[in-house]
Amino acid sequence: MRIKKVGVVGAGTMGSGIAALLASAGVPVVLLDIPGKDDPLEFVKRGLERAKKARPAAFMRKDRAALITIGNTRDDLKLLADADWVIEAIIEKLEPKQELYARLEEVLPEHAIVSSNTSGIPMKALLEGRSEAFKKRFLGTHFFNPPRYLHLLEIIPTPHTDPAVLETIENFGDRILGKGLVRAKDVPGFIANRLGVYGMLQAVALMEKHDLTIDEVDALTGPLIGRPKSAIFRTADLTGLDVLKMVAEELARTTGEDFALPAWVEKIIAGGCLGDKTKCGFYKKEGKEIYTLDWKTLEYKPREKPKIPGVDEARQLSLPKRIAAVLDLPGKYGAFLRDLFAIGSHYTLVKTPEIAYDLVSVDRALKWGFGWRMGPFEQMDAVGLDKTAELIAAAGLEKPELLEKAEGAFYKKEGAARRMLALEGGYVPVPELPGVIEIQGLKDAGKVVKESKDAGLYDLGDGVLLLEFRTKMGALGEGIFKMLDYGMKYIEQNDLAGLVIGREDERAFSAGANLALILMLAQEGEWDELEMAVKLFQKSTMRLREAPFPVVVAPFGLTLGGGCEMTLHADRVQAAAESYIGLVEVGVGLIPAGGGTKELLFRFTEDLAPYTGAMGAEADPFAAVKRAFEVIAMAKTSTSALEAFEIGYLQKGDRISMNKDRLLADAKQRVLDLAPDYVSPVRGKITALGKEALGNLKYAVWSFREAGQITDHEVRIASELAYVLSGGDGPRREVSEWDILDLEREAFLKLLGTRKTQERIAHTLKTGKTLRN
Repeated sequence: MRIKKVGVVGAGTMGSGIAALLASAGVPVVLLDIPGKDDPLEFVKRGLERAKKARPAAFMRKDRAALITIGNTRDDLKLLADADWVIEAIIEKLEPKQELYARLEEVLPEHAIVSSNTSGIPMKALLEGRSEAFKKRFLGTHFFNPPRYLHLLEIIPTPHTDPAVLETIENFGDRILGKGLVRAKDVPGFIANRLGVYGMLQAVALMEKHDLTIDEVDALTGPLIGRPKSAIFRTADLTGLDVLKMVAEELARTTGEDFALPAWVEKIIAGGCLGDKTKCGFYKKEGKEIYTLDWKTLEYKPREKPKIPGVDEARQLSLPKRIAAVLDLPGKYGAFLRDLFAIGSHYTLVKTPEIAYDLVSVDRALKWGFGWRMGPFEQMDAVGLDKTAELIAAAGLEKPELLEKAEGAFYKKEGAARRMLALEGGYVPVPELPGVIEIQGLKDAGKVVKESKDAGLYDLGDGVLLLEFRTKMGALGEGIFKMLDYGMKYIEQNDLAGLVIGREDERAFSAGANLALILMLAQEGEWDELEMAVKLFQKSTMRLREAPFPVVVAPFGLTLGGGCEMTLHADRVQAAAESYIGLVEVGVGLIPAGGGTKELLFRFTEDLAPYTGAMGAEADPFAAVKRAFEVIAMAKTSTSALEAFEIGYLQKGDRISMNKDRLLADAKQRVLDLAPDYVSPVRGKITALGKEALGNLKYAVWSFREAGQITDHEVRIASELAYVLSGGDGPRREVSEWDILDLEREAFLKLLGTRKTQERIAHTLKTGKTLRN
């Protein structure tokens, strides 16, 4: 069955966010909510506006909101008469949900799937009174907030759910919505919330026990142990303390377990401090200053960055080693982390058979739903099961049965295969994610062709090679370009199909060139070496375009500066939906010199070609120069792959993978699609407008300076950019790509030689922020 239209009932934070995700994926949506008193559409309008204004953005591109049709549940249920799937996301109370299902059963087509986004009400309770036909097409689909950004989608089938319905929703959730799917048992809180919320509340209690501050706990429970930067308390502020209270109370009611919030947390909630939505919670922001709650006095104090002994040393270790090492931090810090690890591990071990079908579902749920880099069973393996048992005993807890069954580890490798402990004992294969290529799996299977500390080449099979960047944040440099050169020669010599350029990382495909090295060489006056380095970069990007085989780049996350330039020169781009692509060099006082300036000029000029001479009128060639100037001078960066099409970083023929897990496999398939009849593209010359364009651009720059909108040095940067895009200051002339590349390189080096550009680079390296000097 194909899902062509989806209904979402409930336009609250979750419902409107789910509708925005569906619309971003190109799916028509009907969004309904209860009628208002004066305006029947009051609540649904409010929900849709909330999604449009959400930060971070709920929509991948603003115009996708047009795919949402709104209505109310009193007058407009008929809008769902041709829906293929309806998602219920209304108030977390049993009776209103049951009443809605009774009404939906009367209007929906007999094939329509119905699911609930409830975070805790059992599916069996929701189905009371429904027909057998309805029960067969009903299941739970628990999205996580915000739906666009959190990867997890928990699927909760019932004993009645038709396997075909389950398959349809899982395929749609995976390929169209880009979700990581985990099947959970029909129990309170399912997997992620049951374990994740319990762990958050334990951290709060242990903070009190060990007399730590909120700042100290967040320093200990963030990236240090492979958790998000928001850690415990910042995450709670982002989610909403009222939401945390509601989930905790529901879990306490349905499980009979202790999910109580401390009295001081209840007090700040009662006082209206609910987190970011009310501008106060565990943290409060006033202007640019951030204040932290003192949980003992309930007063706010300036936020501190705690100096915890041993933390800086631990950060130098790989994550598995770091998770083990931090348990030995001195004093109360190590005691806190040992208790947190022991109590969390014990609860996970005891509850897993009740809430999940296997261990890997638990690990994936916490990684995809709460942003952990390692799941709880992976963490226990990293610490060692003997040490885990010792810490559990030290916390006064009994040894769980799953720990007794494990034979040295929860996960084991047998050659390229990976096995895990089964809940009933013994070891079974870890279920693979279909259609997913993992670099670690390539290493385990002996598919490494060549490697260095900066890059790796892998055999993806079917004649396709993968180039992986291994540098921090994908920083581009000589090591990567040498590996690219080797890989391209290897493909030609062995008559292979083509090349994929991609990597696996939490944040970045490539955040650009190695700025620290560039600054050092400039300060040492190594101008010949710098010119050679820039020319090597230019030759490398041009080789991507001119190769006699297809090259597909697979960007995701931060794809900035040089990372964007690599992307621009691919035959095709297979981009993750969450790709933030931009030429941002002006922020550090430079212009793109790896072919980015040249490429936008040529690309936008070629875009005008079909309109030249149309209906007797010619397109203005300056429009292309102006467009390229605006994109580069304003450092425009896409907030999604969809928006990258709008800016011009992606173009016709490029595609999006909604599910980042599938990105490398999708990119490989693009190479195979192109390879059979591939012919290297040949690009001709374009007309550079010379002094005509340069005059127009310089006038615009002067206007901005007169208005006080840019600094003198920004005038210098913009003028160098204008000179390159104009092809110099002479008359119109025909230019090749290398003509513009030479101008690019010259302008880059001129700017790099200025004191103010070097100050900008140094400031960015130190603070991560842009200096307007």
